[in-house]
Order: sequence, then structure tokens, then C-alpha cells
Amino acid sequence: MLHFDPQTRTLDLDPRNPAFFQDPYPVYEQIRAQSPVFYWQQYGFWCFMNHEDVSALLRDRRFGRQITHIASKAELGMAEVPEHVRPFYEVDDRALLQLEPPAHTRLRLLINRAFVSRQVERLRPRVARLAHELIDAFPRHEVDLLTAFATPLPATIIAEFMGVPREAVPDLLNWSHRMVAMYQFGRTRDVEDAAVKATLDFSEFLRRLLAQKRKHPGDDLIQVLTTAAPDGEKLTEDELIGTCILLLNAGHEASVHALCNGLNAALGAGLDPAQLCTDAASAEAFVEETLRYDAPLHLFDRYVLEDLEFQGIRLKKGDKIGLMLGAANRDPARFVQADRFNPLRTPNPHVSFGAGIHFCIGAPLARLEMQVAFKILFERHPKLRLSKQPVYRNSYHFHGLEALHLAL
Repeated sequence: MLHFDPQTRTLDLDPRNPAFFQDPYPVYEQIRAQSPVFYWQQYGFWCFMNHEDVSALLRDRRFGRQITHIASKAELGMAEVPEHVRPFYEVDDRALLQLEPPAHTRLRLLINRAFVSRQVERLRPRVARLAHELIDAFPRHEVDLLTAFATPLPATIIAEFMGVPREAVPDLLNWSHRMVAMYQFGRTRDVEDAAVKATLDFSEFLRRLLAQKRKHPGDDLIQVLTTAAPDGEKLTEDELIGTCILLLNAGHEASVHALCNGLNAALGAGLDPAQLCTDAASAEAFVEETLRYDAPLHLFDRYVLEDLEFQGIRLKKGDKIGLMLGAANRDPARFVQADRFNPLRTPNPHVSFGAGIHFCIGAPLARLEMQVAFKILFERHPKLRLSKQPVYRNSYHFHGLEALHLAL
């Protein structure tokens, strides 16, 4: 499945190999035993997998998500974006996750106003009501948790929080799935064309929604984002569109897979649902362990912003590096019995939400959703068990299940 050249530290491994993406953790340990820093041939960049390195690189300001703010593509010898995918990147490149200071600082300060703890905590009763509503609709004996619970819960919550009509959620999911496919290895022209169309449709939907909100203001996140900050700063419409698309997509994609991956891990470890999440403390610990043990995002790339050396590897300005979040979360040098699912593990310094200036802005909301959802699910169905062997999707980058069939 893999070939590793110890002299050049080059890894030859296709991330689309089912034996890998179905369970990448044994492979991570094979690689770690030879070199925790390696050049992944298929991706074309150096990767770092130890917890200490990944944590440091996430915080190191010599690396960033953007490079064109300090040098042109021509200066760096980088190819221009092909014309047929330009509409996708015109939106994606304006999103908070893709920016560096000072643009990132300005946008993040404006968006932070909506994600302060008291704003997120207000959603707890709504998350609980929706969880009960979705569970009430479960079939009698068996359910696919992915479609019946894990997908609609975070997608509906982020839509309502932002002020998007609930009936638009199916469209949001469709657009989101087609757009995030752009981040996968080996994407095709069909994937690119579908992502561009989704971007255009999503943008047009939001422009119409913004026009309505200007006429009829409401109490929601989009309204907060359209309102100037105390210092007079305000998002342009293009910034609003990029920000809203990022928040709507990121506001459910990772949470969907975190819920299913976590429950699959707990049931696969033979844990009794009736004994899990019995109080706030155990629910918090359980959620953190699900995020660590089987993270929804396994690879996060960054640009090198200046010529430098890290862990003996010489890197040039404009190079990319890969941060192996899933591997860092299973680093035995940082976590005792790293391959064991321990629902009461504490402390739990996983890197599933990132770190540094790009730490996930939606982490408080994701944590709240998962804590509430798991607690209610286990209370309502304390005898949950797997009814079919789960299968992971062919999407290494975003690690998630095709379905999660449970006997009730």
C-alpha cells in the first residue's frame, strides 16, 4: 500500500487507497516509526505528523494560509488559477480561513462579535429541542444516524443562527458538498464544474437574502455581520458573501462527521451508551475524546512565508506544507494509550480545531451541539448498537462515514 524511501524521506501513498482511508491510523504509525517528517509524493509537499510539530506550526507566523498578500504568483513561479475555476476561488479566497493579517485580523474581529460565548450559549435550548424532534422521527428499529440526525442537526442550527430559512437547508447541503469536494486529492473536471456552479448558485442565493434583510432587519448572525462595528468597520458585500458561505459550510461539515465518527468510536470500543454523558463534565470530556480519536479533518495545508528551516527541512517562500491533524491526535508521545478511546481523558490537547490565529471560530458552537446531542441521544436510546459495519467515504482529507446504521 505504501512505499517509503528512508534516504529521501519520501512517501509514495495514494490517499484514495481504500485500505488507507478506511483506517489511516496504523499507516500513520508505520510512517512515524520511520520518520515523523516526510515528503508526500502525491501531494508534493513536506508533512509533519508529531503533535509537538503540528502544534508549533499551527502557531508559527512564518507559515500562513495565504501567500499572495506578500508576493505575486509570478514572483513565486506559481501557475495562475485556470479560468474555469476562477469563480470558485474568487469567493473562497475572500473567506476568513484563507486570509492572513491584516485582512484576517479585521475580518475575524468583526465576526467574533457573533461568536462570543453568551451568543452561542443562547442556542442550547434550541439544539436540545431539535435533537428531540429529530429523534422523535427515527424509524422504530433501525436508523442511519448520518442522514436522520448528524446532518440535519448542525446544518439547521447554523442556518437558523445565521438567519437562513430552514427550508433552504437542503440546498445549502447540496452546495456545500459540491464545494468542499474541491479540497480532495485527485479532483476531476466534473468536480470542478459542479463546485463552480454551486458557488455561483450559493452566492446568488445569499445576495437575494441580503437584499431582503436590508429591507427587513432581523436578530441573526447575518444581521450582525452587516452592521458596522463600533469603530465603523464594515464588511463589503463580497466579503459578506465569502464569510457567509464559509460559516454555513464549516458550520456543519465537520460537526456531521465528528458526531458520527465519535459515536462509531464509542460503540466500536464496546462502551455502554447509558453510562456516557451523564452530566456536563462527562459530556465535555466525551466530546473532546471523540474529536481527538477520529478527527473529521486529517490534513491542513499552509504556505511558507519566508525561507527557513524547520526540523532540518529547508523550506522556501511559497512552498506548501501539510499538517497531519489526525496523526498528531494519536501521537503516543503526547497521549497515553493514544489508540485507546477513553471517554474521560483529561487533559486532552487535541488539534482538531487547529490553533493560533486560525483556531476554528465555530469551536464553541460545535462543542455545544455535540455535548447536547450526545447526551440526549444516549438518554433517549441507552441501548444503541451498531447494526452494520460502518464504511468511510473516499475522502481522506475530510474523514467521515458514508452512513452509520444503528439498532435502536
